[in-house]
Amino acid sequence: MENKENKKIKVAFPHMGTIYVAWEMALKTIGVEPFIPPYTSKKTLSMGTKNSPEAICLPYKLILGNFMEALDGGVDYVSMIASPGICRLGEYGRNIEQVLKELGYNANYIELSLYDGIKGMIDYLTRISGCKNYLKIMNAIFLAIRTVFAVDELQNFLSYHRAREIKKGDSERAFNKAIKLIRNANNAKELSKALKQGLKEISNVEIDKNRDILHVDLTGEIYIVNDEFSNQNMERELGAMGVQVRRSLTVSSFLKDAIIPKMFKKGETHLERAYRLAKPYLMRDIGGDALECISDVLYAKERNVDGLIHVSPFTCMPEIMSQNIFPKMREDVNLPILSLIMDEQTGRAGYITRLEAFVDLMRRKKMKAKIEENKTTKV
Repeated sequence: MENKENKKIKVAFPHMGTIYVAWEMALKTIGVEPFIPPYTSKKTLSMGTKNSPEAICLPYKLILGNFMEALDGGVDYVSMIASPGICRLGEYGRNIEQVLKELGYNANYIELSLYDGIKGMIDYLTRISGCKNYLKIMNAIFLAIRTVFAVDELQNFLSYHRAREIKKGDSERAFNKAIKLIRNANNAKELSKALKQGLKEISNVEIDKNRDILHVDLTGEIYIVNDEFSNQNMERELGAMGVQVRRSLTVSSFLKDAIIPKMFKKGETHLERAYRLAKPYLMRDIGGDALECISDVLYAKERNVDGLIHVSPFTCMPEIMSQNIFPKMREDVNLPILSLIMDEQTGRAGYITRLEAFVDLMRRKKMKAKIEENKTTKV
């Protein structure tokens, strides 16, 4: 889409971890210039918090800050997702649009409805670009989805290597190189090649395969789970302690539930598993990611992981409900669970102390289980 001066329209979107890589792929494929705001920082948080209701959750404040920085950078459109149902996310868009107007920003605001599937993606990209070429639009959607899965695969590979690396930081540096390779891809063939090269970059990191590793599942509200700034680089901190982290909530798992047609799905989706496993504790969806979080505890136990960490933004009601169910579940499944609530006041020192204590707890539990197993074997 171009304006009267033949200048490409710039479109910005909020950060949430590495999701910008997929947005960028989709937009450049249809001829729109993606504008990537500075990555979320203390400045972003300060701008968003200053202009947000006090009791609103952290993701809202950060998204508002992202948009303010983007508009200060000269962007033409700000783009936001919308969600129906019992979650405040459905109100984010209208509130943020109004706040930006009140602050004097001349913002063109556009939304993508999450649960309209492929049709919603087509309508959104058509509106934002003016492109009427159906094949071009479908190619953009296909590449964006492929990019999400590629980045999540790299993220899993990073987690494995980061917990075992000899030299701290090598895995993350290799991962960042891999992301650059993905961003430089322009079609499916180049994307596949970039993924292969990216995995090779990470696999070249020197690791100790014999290191005693703990395995932890990370669940909670999807924004906090996937955004490094929001969760204060939790996976990096845990990796340095010898913990391999698996994100239970990822963008690719969400796509399987909400966007990808059923005929193209393989196996059970996260939401399908949630309805199957959560029933003894939660009978229906109460909004947000609560149903998935409850099921993730049982799924973690099924796979014999060492513990589960639940992260959520302050005042998020669905996750508050999850946290109130966890004590009963902890007794039933004998699984260490750590709940962390994040907001702009969360102090790093206390947060790291809690992570260290949780890792110590898991190690002691694992050691005790080995001792008991050895006793049984000898008998």
